[in-house]
Amino acid sequence: MSKINPGQKLIVTIVRKEKAKKVIHASKKAGANGGTTLIGKGFRLNEKKRVLGIPVDREREVILTLVSNKIFPSVMNAIVDSVKLNQPRQGIGFVIDTKKVTGICHMMGLDVANEDMDKDGVTITMEDEKVLYDIIITIVNKGDSENVIDATKKAGAEGGTILNGRGTGIHEQAKLFNILIEPQKEVVLTLISRDKTSNVLKTIEEDAKLNQPGKGISFVIEVEKTIGINHTLNQMVNEELNE
Repeated sequence: MSKINPGQKLIVTIVRKEKAKKVIHASKKAGANGGTTLIGKGFRLNEKKRVLGIPVDREREVILTLVSNKIFPSVMNAIVDSVKLNQPRQGIGFVIDTKKVTGICHMMGLDVANEDMDKDGVTITMEDEKVLYDIIITIVNKGDSENVIDATKKAGAEGGTILNGRGTGIHEQAKLFNILIEPQKEVVLTLISRDKTSNVLKTIEEDAKLNQPGKGISFVIEVEKTIGINHTLNQMVNEELNE
């Protein structure tokens, strides 16, 4: 059993399009103050990119829910139940232990100025997972995410999620008619078992040429808990065995 220190958890839930509202509704009902929804697209190992010549676009919704440890268990359970994350191919979720939060602490009932919070905070326990995971976040120029995806698959990743964004790097700013252009970016989220992290990260760096100026950046964050990912991996293994 492992203890979870008092603080805040970031719950990241990735589901099919139109399911985000169920996640947010369930999390609010369980005590969360809301969340942020991002639109992206998902990919899986060996999936077909085209059907009858038409590109397959697997749209996904990514929900970020920040909660205190006190209500984390009930919010997490509510999210799992709302979109059936404990069933195969319904989506995945993972939890990140945040180091510090500012701006919304009064909404969450947190007193960040209280240095003795650790003594009075709520402590909960959670069963240790057999497999530990990391989330690799890679930010590249628009159109380069395919290189990242190919690299992650080659290195052993089973899938991931792509989000769109904008960059403001000092070497990438340009002007058109004296108007500043913010280059479009693509963010690739790759959830990977920790024993594969180093190899996947190295392959991304080499294949996506991240060691060259202006090509992008990739970094790793430890994941505390996952939901749904094991079902997804087992389902993929069974499908390949039956082919």
